[in-house]
Amino acid sequence: MSYFGITLVTLLVLFLFSMFRILREYERGVIFMLGRFYKVKGPGLIIVVPVIQQMVKVDLRTVVMDVPTQDVISLDNVSVKVNAVLYFRVVDPERSIIQVENFLEATSQLSQTTLRSVLGQHELDDMLAGRERLNADIQAILDQQTDAWGIKVSNVEIKHVDLDESMIRAIAKQAEAERERRAKVIHADGEFEAAEKLLGAANTLAKQNQALQLRYLQTLTEIAGDKSNTIVFPLPIDLVEGLKKVGGA
Repeated sequence: MSYFGITLVTLLVLFLFSMFRILREYERGVIFMLGRFYKVKGPGLIIVVPVIQQMVKVDLRTVVMDVPTQDVISLDNVSVKVNAVLYFRVVDPERSIIQVENFLEATSQLSQTTLRSVLGQHELDDMLAGRERLNADIQAILDQQTDAWGIKVSNVEIKHVDLDESMIRAIAKQAEAERERRAKVIHADGEFEAAEKLLGAANTLAKQNQALQLRYLQTLTEIAGDKSNTIVFPLPIDLVEGLKKVGGA
C-alpha cells in the first residue's frame, strides 16, 4: 500500500472515531447542524458528524454561585454591605445556549442587580429579622426572569449584612434603651397591680372591724419575735372598746 493510501486510511479511522462522544448522566449535548439547532443528545454514547455538526456540552447539575458583596442603601437610608449565595440549574439546555450568550455570567449579573433592588425597598430591621421573606422574594424574581434562559433558581440565601462601627453602636444603644423601657414598664405594671391589691385589702379591713383587730394582733406577734426589749405600738380605740365588750360579756 502506498504512503497516500496509508494516510487516507488513517484519516478515515480518525474521522470515524471523532464521531463518537460520551456524555455523563448529568451532561447534555446541544447539537447544531450547519449552524442551525438540530437536537439535544445524551447521556451516554452519541454520534456527532464532524464538520457538519457541532456540539455544545451543558452541565445539568445544581450550580452554587456566590453573589459578590453589594453596597445597599436601605429604605431608612442606612448603608450596608450584603452578600448572598445562589442555587440554580439548567432545565432546558437548548434555551440556555441559544437564548443567552453565557448563562453563568448573565445569572450572576442579574442576581447582583436584583439583590440591590429588593433590599433597597426594605428597612434595616427587615434585612436583619426578615431574611426568609427577602430570600423568597429574590428567588421568585430571579426564577421568573431566568425562565427564558432555561434556568431554574431553586434557592437564594442572604449570608451577611455588614454594618459600619457607628451603626453597630447606634443599634446597641437602641437595644439597651428598649430593654430599659421594657423594664420600667414591667416595674410600673407591678406597682399598679400592688396598689390595686392594697386598695382592695384596705377596703376589706375598713368594712370589717374584727379583721382590722386581728391584723393588729398579728403585727404585735411578729414584732414580739424581734430582739428589741421595748415595743411601742399604738393601740386603736376600736380594739380597746372591743376588748372591753368581750370582758364585760
